Amino acid sequence: ATMSQVFTRVDGLPVAERAHGCVITDTRGRRYLDGSGGALANSIGHGHPRVIEALAHQTATVDYVHATQFETETLARYAGKLAPLVPVDDVRVFPVSGGSEANETALKLARSYHLARGDDRHLVVAREGAYHGNTRGVLDASDRAGLHRGYEPWIGQTVRVPGANPYRDERTGAELAAETERIMADAGFDRVAAFIAEPISGATLAAISPPDDYWPAIASMCRAHGVVLILDEVMTGFGRTGSWFAANHWGLRPDIITAGKGASSGYWPLGLCLASGAIVDTVQRADNFTHGFTWSHHPMGAAVAEAVLDVLVEEQLVDQAEGKGARMREALGARLGGHPHVGDIRGRGLLTGVELVADRHSRHPFARAAGVSEAVTTACFDRGLTVYPCTSAVDGATGDAVLLGPPLTVGESEIDEMAARLARAIELTMTPDAGFSRGPRPPGGRRR
Repeated sequence: ATMSQVFTRVDGLPVAERAHGCVITDTRGRRYLDGSGGALANSIGHGHPRVIEALAHQTATVDYVHATQFETETLARYAGKLAPLVPVDDVRVFPVSGGSEANETALKLARSYHLARGDDRHLVVAREGAYHGNTRGVLDASDRAGLHRGYEPWIGQTVRVPGANPYRDERTGAELAAETERIMADAGFDRVAAFIAEPISGATLAAISPPDDYWPAIASMCRAHGVVLILDEVMTGFGRTGSWFAANHWGLRPDIITAGKGASSGYWPLGLCLASGAIVDTVQRADNFTHGFTWSHHPMGAAVAEAVLDVLVEEQLVDQAEGKGARMREALGARLGGHPHVGDIRGRGLLTGVELVADRHSRHPFARAAGVSEAVTTACFDRGLTVYPCTSAVDGATGDAVLLGPPLTVGESEIDEMAARLARAIELTMTPDAGFSRGPRPPGGRRR
């Protein structure tokens, strides 16, 4: 009776009772390997004693104060530890409650920065196939037809530029950047406030990395035209791709990085807007950034985030992520490399995507109505494995893929078992002779 009063997106979900390491156990005693880390959030495993201890200590000292009334030593200490790891000049930390809030904060900060300089720039540029959150502002920056449905009157202010998907687009990074610059010039560089994108696409294009010459060209263009460059690292940050931030793979130093998910490993709702000192000092002098939330700068969130950061450093989990991810992709490739409905196995670090196609050679996608990624997700769940479905792996509206992103603490035997269970689910769901066999809608959903 109690469960029926909870408003969720999916009915009939199992009830989680315990979680430890990479395993979740429900009330029936069934065990699930957490191959997706929830929504790619868990970075240090479930039930880590360092976080439990940090939560208990912070609760016993300062549980909550509002950021307009008090500062806390916990948050200042965390920011001091985090700052040297962030590839942003003279970085300043604005903590919020999740990735959507972090991206909303970043876009508002970019607008405030231009206004503080006497510049009325307001346009946001985002890529095809992007996902940046589900709240009203960043919903427009997200290129997801399914998420827009019903909210179309609020959508349409974002300037859309090409995505960077080497699996489906053979253009070089320089060519993609040139097309992006042309579109932005047509919109008017004097009107463009910010360019926002994931360095490696996560929840939509399933672990797609752009050509190596893409990001240097984009960063150079943004600098040349005074456009604030925002890298959305909500999914890729805090070691997920084998570096503290995916920006490091290209030597980028953006104006703003947004983060979340792995920053608190799911133990506390947390998002981070990590902005350059030049931007923050400018808006503070103008006193024109009126922004914040009830839970902004929460001391409990800071305590959790500090404990997670300490674990990532002390257990050297970021350094291990690339090798563990390579093992995952090698195991999947050995099993699925020739499957007629597996178009691509890709990723970086412990972010691995498997794209599912109607025909491997033409790369033609399944019809979205077929629900391929949902069926594979369900088949995995039935076999005691969580994966993350991507239902827009082509263009924001079509295409299918699944993501694996377990906690960075995952062991080698667990990696092998996760790969085996996913491969078996795909083999049983989509046989070469019978084609695709649709299953029921999977549990779970996408939230930031």
